[in-house]
Amino acid sequence: MDAGARRTAPDPWGSLGAAHEGRVVEFDADSGLGAVVDVAGRRYPFHCTEIADGTRQIDVGTAVRFAVAPGHRGRLEARDLTP
Repeated sequence: MDAGARRTAPDPWGSLGAAHEGRVVEFDADSGLGAVVDVAGRRYPFHCTEIADGTRQIDVGTAVRFAVAPGHRGRLEARDLTP
């Protein structure tokens, strides 16, 4: 390995920011909070403001593409949900 090269640890959650696919498994319209599960079975919470089409509503069971990023509490969250 080149002395200037950096080693990167494997990302245990998949690629942050990369497109993930999954399904909405939970959504509470009153609070705007929901969760998606990706194809590997990892669960990510989201807020309705992260729904890309701006509707702020999404049905449980909807197949989505999304990105994963650290949220304001430090946990990983789903972002930019696209049905």
